[in-house]
Amino acid sequence: MIRKLSLAAIVIFSATSVASAADLAPRNPYLADSIYPLPHGDPAQQDALNVAGPVDVSRALRPEEIEYVHTGPAVFGAFSSGRYPDGKRVYWVNSLDRIVKLDYDTHRPLATKMIEGVPVWTEQMADESIADFDDNNTGLLAIVTAFSEAQKLRDLASVYTLVDNNNEYYIAYKAGYIEVYGDAIADDRGSAIELKRTFQYPEELTNQAAMGLNMTYDGWVVTVTENGKLLAVKPDFSEYRLGDLQHNEGAADKATKPTGYGWVRNAPAIDASGGIYIASQEYMHKVVWTGDGFSTSEADGAWAVPYANSWGHGTGATPSLVGFGDNADRLVVITDGSEAMNLNYFWRDDIPADFEGIAGKPRRLAGLAPVTLGKPGIEEIQSEQSVVVYGYGALVVNNVPRNRPWYMPKQAETLLVSYLGSSPEYQPFGVEKFEWDPASNMVKSAWVNTRISSPSSVPIVSKPNDMVYLVGARDNQWTLEALDWASGESRFHYLIGGQRYNVIFAGTLLDDEGRIHYGGPWGRVRLNPQISPAADSTPGLAQ
Repeated sequence: MIRKLSLAAIVIFSATSVASAADLAPRNPYLADSIYPLPHGDPAQQDALNVAGPVDVSRALRPEEIEYVHTGPAVFGAFSSGRYPDGKRVYWVNSLDRIVKLDYDTHRPLATKMIEGVPVWTEQMADESIADFDDNNTGLLAIVTAFSEAQKLRDLASVYTLVDNNNEYYIAYKAGYIEVYGDAIADDRGSAIELKRTFQYPEELTNQAAMGLNMTYDGWVVTVTENGKLLAVKPDFSEYRLGDLQHNEGAADKATKPTGYGWVRNAPAIDASGGIYIASQEYMHKVVWTGDGFSTSEADGAWAVPYANSWGHGTGATPSLVGFGDNADRLVVITDGSEAMNLNYFWRDDIPADFEGIAGKPRRLAGLAPVTLGKPGIEEIQSEQSVVVYGYGALVVNNVPRNRPWYMPKQAETLLVSYLGSSPEYQPFGVEKFEWDPASNMVKSAWVNTRISSPSSVPIVSKPNDMVYLVGARDNQWTLEALDWASGESRFHYLIGGQRYNVIFAGTLLDDEGRIHYGGPWGRVRLNPQISPAADSTPGLAQ
């Protein structure tokens, strides 16, 4: 079901979005010159790209249109390099047991470097696991299989990586160091992968896992640890700076679950003015990068304000920046830690003098809207995904399984939307888009689509298409879903296939050619559809 605002409201919101010039973040020249050099696409963490994605009719993809490659388990991202002297690119990928350079054109490995001291996960092992889930992904036996598979993720070194403007690949490891990999032969994309340098965290950061990598617009690599420590390091590792988030006293004792539920759970967003935006368990923070260190001083523009956290685990969202261009409202948005989450917009910079504020809330909070999926009074809804932002629009998906067996503890329900996410028994449904209106300083729901399921993927917006893509599921098969960004209507979907094509919390990505690609439990998937002439630029609505 699609629930929409009145026609008048849609017209107002649409005109506002067009007129605002609140578009995409500026490119960071210190990152690789590609559309996807780090998670979420840019330092603002928007998941919106200026490249056209596929436009087609709803259909099953043919086998030759699906490119799958075994890259070892738990490959969440693939980051595209800039162009080499031969005019070509590579994808950099890391998994539990290896680092891989994939050829951008063929999607096949150019070079592989196995990680020392970890088990090797073979393609045969992957195929056996895939067959088990294809045979059964519902019920107690399937849950036991999913639990067994998930145990390997405890050894995941890091999902936080980026590619810089020298086509070097940075990996932040949870053991407390950053490694940089590159080509063994300079400018030769087909050469072996070589470890270039290692930065060992200083003593103050010992035994603290990094929760994301980002890069300032003057070229420093930035990370925040799960206990609220800040690190900036020059790309050549010649200098570093340390800092602390406000309110991080005793953060080590505030973890609410095992790995991934510390005081800080997600990566920072960064703007071109030096603002660094981080969500901790109960606070939204702005730290200011001065060019020579971190400032939490209000005089420098820093701030920290609380947000609702009745759930107790904080937000599952990476902060996403809203508002770019002249005269745009500059905001940062997260979901909060309520049992039934709300969308929270905060003013990034000076609070407008005429802003009246929200009764009983910090004045820094610009907008607050409940995520209901069209069901006012809903008691539980959570997303483990970043809020997807394009213009003044912000989109969230539902990651709460539709059913949970009585014998399964609530803290283990992530298994139901990850390894078992396509099962009709468990798959969650619901996508909701919100819109900020700068004329009224209010945020409202723009549309809800309750027919679409996004079990665990991070959606991506194509600006030229004005569409949002996500990896979904229908009838226990994985799909690509394409929705109209303005209306929420389904434009088309691709049927991809069985459990080999599970997305397991990876991003739905676009490459520079507009091809969809994503990671899964055992390898990477790229969709390379041969679009028929019948699929014009304005396809009909799909069900």
